[in-house]
Amino acid sequence: MRIISRARLREYWAGHPDDETSLKRWHKVVKSASWKRFADIKKTFNTVSPYAKTNKKYCIFNVGGNNVRIIAAIHYNTQRLYIRMVLSHDEYSKNRWKDVL
Repeated sequence: MRIISRARLREYWAGHPDDETSLKRWHKVVKSASWKRFADIKKTFNTVSPYAKTNKKYCIFNVGGNNVRIIAAIHYNTQRLYIRMVLSHDEYSKNRWKDVL
């Protein structure tokens, strides 16, 4: 899976250095993955959740023991994962991200 873009992860861990290791581990696993559908992701990350808004579908990854949420759009046909947002648990819980997607 090609991840676009790792820069969002780096930006996040620059302000949250305690989460750097978890985010790097997530990146490594995703980079080596070859998912064909959501069920495949669920086998790799059992805490991933689907989210749909209008005709767009997203995956919400719970990373670092509930500390970080990564919201991503996945294009299975091109094997690309687009990181839309990286949020702390507190930011995610406020649900403001739903207005931005």
